[in-house]
Amino acid sequence: MNLPAYQYTQLIKAKATELGFDFCGVAKADFLEDEAPRLETWLKNGMHGQMNYMANHFDKRLDPRLLVDDAKSVITVLLNYYPEQKLPDEKDDLKLSKYAYGTDYHFVIKDKLKDLLAYIHDEIGDVGGRAFVDSAPVMDKAWAKRAGLGWVGKHTNLINREMGSFFFIGELILDLELEPDGPIADYCGTCTRCIDACPTDAIVGPYVVDGSKCISYFTIELKDAIPEDVRGKFDNWMFGCDICQDVCPWNRFARPHQTPAFDPHPELSAMTNTDWVDITEEVFREIFRRSAVKRTKLEGLKRNIAFNQPK
Repeated sequence: MNLPAYQYTQLIKAKATELGFDFCGVAKADFLEDEAPRLETWLKNGMHGQMNYMANHFDKRLDPRLLVDDAKSVITVLLNYYPEQKLPDEKDDLKLSKYAYGTDYHFVIKDKLKDLLAYIHDEIGDVGGRAFVDSAPVMDKAWAKRAGLGWVGKHTNLINREMGSFFFIGELILDLELEPDGPIADYCGTCTRCIDACPTDAIVGPYVVDGSKCISYFTIELKDAIPEDVRGKFDNWMFGCDICQDVCPWNRFARPHQTPAFDPHPELSAMTNTDWVDITEEVFREIFRRSAVKRTKLEGLKRNIAFNQPK
């Protein structure tokens, strides 16, 4: 098939919608000039903590042409994960980040992106490309912003005007010329709710998050003991944290997702604080069989649960 770039773009976006993606945008595969100095400063200031992988492949993070030969376009997709019902029901119960309620998003999005790439091969022809879901040094939010899918808020999450920020992000980097979308404006205005609400002061300034101070970092990425100076500040979050997104006014537009794989395991919604404290390997394996929570292992989850208990 030999069509103009805008028609290829229309075909791909229509297929992305058919596959269940909520939004799809395109950016030209160029060097991320604006992000380069910000990333360098962030790393120099040690804001990645023990996430040493963030310091690797600096050049590849900023230039998709180093990941896919002769790359011309970056297709970014968003998949909503906002749940029908938040867990738990009680304010003082232990909490999981909403993104971890159901099946690990890496599996779900990667399968959909593979289907989209297969469609491109079938309909358009011999197109070189790769699918990415946190699987390589790709700056997801920067590409989503370039593709016009939203802006990066003061909490550094992507915000979409129509549905807020509870999205997973994935990319196809292709050697196919497509019609790029333009970026949109920043609509955070003078709002500082996310900055004011962060209990560990991880948002050190508008649009700058010190990852080494974030509750998500402490409960997922940190392998050592959690520092005592943040005890009592976790607001019962035992895996991840949604505070900065929960207080964002744009999330009043969030709507429940349409992806059954993201629904919580039936036993998850029935767990009480006592159940969490007494959780066994068997229960952990059953509830989190295909969940992102497996990253922290039972030992890590129990550490986080214990850290949230009063001394």
